Amino acid sequence: MTAPLTAPSPMPDATAQTAMRPSILSMTGFAAVERRFAGGVCVIELRAVNHRYLELNVKIDDSLRQYEAMVREQCQARLGRGKVECRMQLKSEQAASQLRLNTAMVTQVADTLAALQTHFPQSQPINLLEVLTLPGVCQSEHVDAEALGQTLQQGLQQAIDELIAARQREGSKLKQVLLDRLQGVREQVALVLPLMPQVIAQHQDKLSAKLREALQADDDRVRQEMVLFAQRIDVDEELSRLQAHIVEMDRILAAGGPVGKKLDFLMQEMNREANTLGSKSVAIETTQVSMQLKVLIEQMREQIQNIE
Repeated sequence: MTAPLTAPSPMPDATAQTAMRPSILSMTGFAAVERRFAGGVCVIELRAVNHRYLELNVKIDDSLRQYEAMVREQCQARLGRGKVECRMQLKSEQAASQLRLNTAMVTQVADTLAALQTHFPQSQPINLLEVLTLPGVCQSEHVDAEALGQTLQQGLQQAIDELIAARQREGSKLKQVLLDRLQGVREQVALVLPLMPQVIAQHQDKLSAKLREALQADDDRVRQEMVLFAQRIDVDEELSRLQAHIVEMDRILAAGGPVGKKLDFLMQEMNREANTLGSKSVAIETTQVSMQLKVLIEQMREQIQNIE
């Protein structure tokens, strides 16, 4: 039996496709969230700076230590690169009168202190405030661990959302800076391309005259020297590769996502071509273009260090 035909799914338009593309993310950002629960407030802070890979540093209260694995799992699942510091702190809203002394523990502490006093009669008087800080002396209202865990999870989710949003805003600015510098590279390449035939021809004429005068060589020998010289100073290959790198960088920036390492590699390749262009230069114009290219590439490389 023939299966019924189904209508093809509509293709998303250009606007929808653009919206679905992942953004360029900076590795720098900050987010702070407060979540209330029964008995207090949980304060969550996330700070991120650039790093070669994801380095997560979790600093939380001892009372929240059991949730550290959950915190690490959520952060590692949603953050790619960067040195991220996560701070979690509980602020109790209970009044001091709600604290209850643990009578059995207080009695035990008092008996122990009295026994020590007999051995060290010249010791200083006991500080009651220090006694209150001993584990188990004071008891507070019981906190529902499950409810607290859910509060932490929701608060951390919100903090990560806000951190990613901050990194997206910073990333869009970095992307625009890179596009501006890339346009500068494109203009420098376009400037030097039409100059090369004229530069080579002029330098060949000067060299040819010097060779004839110094060597008194025939035309065939001079032509051979000119061919070898032209091969040594030919930069067509370098300029072609620079143009290819420009196209690839445009594609990477348009695609978005975690592209920092790809862009960093492209900067190395573009800098190599700019250096070769300068080393083969026989005219002040091409030397100036090579220097300007290296300045633009270095400016892009510095910004790329902050991209995820």
